[in-house]
Amino acid sequence: MPPKGQEGDSSASTDSNSNSFFTVPAPIKRLFDKFPLTTYPANELPQRFQPNTANQLFVFTDARGARHGRPSFNPQCLKWQAYLKFVGIDFDITASNNHASPTGALPFLLPALPADTLNPIPSHKLQKWAIEQVHCEEEQQLNLRFEVYASLLDHRIRHAWLYMLYLDSENFDAVARRLYVEPATTNTVVRAALSHQLQQAARDELLKNSRYIDAADLEGDAGGAFEALSTLLGEDEHFFSRPNPGLFDASVFAYTHLILDDTLGWKKNRLAQLLREHPNLVQHRDRLLKFF
Repeated sequence: MPPKGQEGDSSASTDSNSNSFFTVPAPIKRLFDKFPLTTYPANELPQRFQPNTANQLFVFTDARGARHGRPSFNPQCLKWQAYLKFVGIDFDITASNNHASPTGALPFLLPALPADTLNPIPSHKLQKWAIEQVHCEEEQQLNLRFEVYASLLDHRIRHAWLYMLYLDSENFDAVARRLYVEPATTNTVVRAALSHQLQQAARDELLKNSRYIDAADLEGDAGGAFEALSTLLGEDEHFFSRPNPGLFDASVFAYTHLILDDTLGWKKNRLAQLLREHPNLVQHRDRLLKFF
């Protein structure tokens, strides 16, 4: 790339049976008395994360990409990186990973000074924070079709992306391994384990929606999504006829840019072929790339 509550109480008639059934055996109780279960708080920020005079956005990128503010190679990170640029919020990029995030996921943002404490803003709160800073519009309330078309990105296009990046062996070795695995560790055993974890996570995600994984079906669904997005955009420069790009433009750009980015080193890229069948989506990507 880019997530349970307890069941309700039993009725009063079953309370006595439930209490006896769930009694902890004495040996187990003595063990937990010595080593009680602890709920740990969110990860603390590493000490190198110090207050800054600029907003800091922590994303998946490399050192060179961070220095030059280049697009992240992770769609979720790139979505918010682009959105903040589109609404006119200045920030610096910091290369990071999920383990360094207080929430366990990227991106997150540390607001600029003045601030009494370090209060990182996770991705699901970034739009609200941005609206408070620059008083921009909230697209979801402006167009009822927003959520419908967003589901095309979150499901059809994302699923095809997961397959192309993680489950196509040639692309995994050429792209995902280089971007996500090799920077994380030099230990070959750990690299092998991390590679397996990444691929298994992608496989598990895809199997939530199907009994088996079919690359042709995933590509076909993505092609249909591109066609629908192309129709939605039409001859406009931005989605939903906005005068300036917004969150939906950023969400689309996060995938179209990375799919069309030959510098990533794709070995197989059927998604790029499907995307190029819609020149207005390609032109949309090229226009937004000028923000970087």
